[in-house]
Amino acid sequence: MKLPLADAGPPRGPRFALTPSVVAIGFLVFAVVWLVLLGLTNLTAPVDNIEQLTWVRSLEWGYFKHPPLPTWLIWMPVKVFGLSVWVSYLMGAVMVLGSFAIMWRLLRRLRGSAFADVALLAGLSMACYSKRLYSYNHNSLLLLLSVASAALLWQACTSRRLRWWVAFGLSMGLGALSKYEIALTVISALVFVFHQRTWRDPANRLGMLCATLAALMVFARHIAWLRGHDFGPISYAFESSLGVGLSLPARAQHTFMWLLELGAHGAGTFVLLALAAWQLRKLRTAEQASAASRDMDPRDPARALILTWGLVPLCLLAAMGLLFGVELKGGWGVAYLIFAAPAAMELAPRGFWGQVDLKKLFPVFLALQASMWAQEYSKAAGGAVPYALHHVKSFDSDAYARVIAGPARAKLGGPIRVVSGPDPLASMLAIRLPERPLVLIDARSDRSPWITTGLVDRCGAVELGSPVAVGLTGHADVVPPAPAERYADIHIDPVGAEPVGSMLPGLSWRVRLPKPGAAPCELT
Repeated sequence: MKLPLADAGPPRGPRFALTPSVVAIGFLVFAVVWLVLLGLTNLTAPVDNIEQLTWVRSLEWGYFKHPPLPTWLIWMPVKVFGLSVWVSYLMGAVMVLGSFAIMWRLLRRLRGSAFADVALLAGLSMACYSKRLYSYNHNSLLLLLSVASAALLWQACTSRRLRWWVAFGLSMGLGALSKYEIALTVISALVFVFHQRTWRDPANRLGMLCATLAALMVFARHIAWLRGHDFGPISYAFESSLGVGLSLPARAQHTFMWLLELGAHGAGTFVLLALAAWQLRKLRTAEQASAASRDMDPRDPARALILTWGLVPLCLLAAMGLLFGVELKGGWGVAYLIFAAPAAMELAPRGFWGQVDLKKLFPVFLALQASMWAQEYSKAAGGAVPYALHHVKSFDSDAYARVIAGPARAKLGGPIRVVSGPDPLASMLAIRLPERPLVLIDARSDRSPWITTGLVDRCGAVELGSPVAVGLTGHADVVPPAPAERYADIHIDPVGAEPVGSMLPGLSWRVRLPKPGAAPCELT
């Protein structure tokens, strides 16, 4: 198939266009402003960031909830800069802004600089990418690899060279090591290949075969790990989302609310696009673009790629919610929302965006950013939000750590080396302590491969959970009742247990002393 390099649109005079150096400087300013604002106004780091800083203590081929690649990638920065939430914030920014850089360069090739510049400003106006810039998790890495896969697939189809097909396959394999949701990207690629009839070319047939083998080669070792660990991450996915089995009315309501949340994320984007379109209509660009698009190829590959990446994953997720009762999580779809603005821009006639004036559009972008800064600041630490995972930014984890740290060290006679208890509460405590203790997640060694045999016996631990009274018959009763399900099943010995306080009703802590006669506490 013949693939165009760019769509320059109708003839136009000189216009201001973003250059790679301008974009790089803009990304730096964007990251500094947002990371400083988010880092200073949130009392606790996102749960996913803390999770990665807990898991990075041991590099594995998988973890009990997710594949391993995000943890592998943060390992070296942690070794260089230390175990700090700010390291995870920087990693989150690199993932998001790296994704936008790849998309911008791809769109410049597909549709020209004007189209790419507008799409970049529109995408950065999405709340899920600005307000969550500091979030480092499996979704942020999936975002980067999904966008990279689009660029690599285009390069492979354009060049028909084997090395680009192999690179595309590797990106798919790495995506599978990030989050299994990469399957939606795989389906998007298949839709594009089917639409463009790519398989008709012998060189591309060989390339697709090599891409498949490359992806399987990367993912094979993780499959072996899954088999040896009872497919833990897959079981977690079914228990938490895939196997919920909502009723039909609940499915419709839940899917509608999920779509509404995605729409709220993109509100700023569509405001910016609407104002840009209004500006262009005044220049009668629509009429020029309509005339220029009369000879447009109905199988335009650039249009197919943009619409495929922008619509197919989101439509598939909505269908999963409606047809199969999957409980769609708030973060689902964020990795694919980045192509929503380019997909919406494709609805205009070809070449419509060619005369946009960025000098007039940029103040709109700054106004949208300022409104999000104000919203984030107003919801920050000043507001008393009850503790919940969705409002973790307002949970005072520093005060939580102060309640436990001093008395626990006094009882242990030294530093805290292990924190055992429900995830994420144990991890939140550990990251706040200067000694950075290891975390025994949910008091289970099978979920905590960094906890070696006998470590708790040698070093002792701070144990979090609900105190239980054990009678002569061995039956356990929770005393007092724990209102929060996230730690109701983690029981600790009531002897010496102390309540954390009103910030976490029902949660108590106690110190487990080192076992008498055990070897000295030495951490490797």
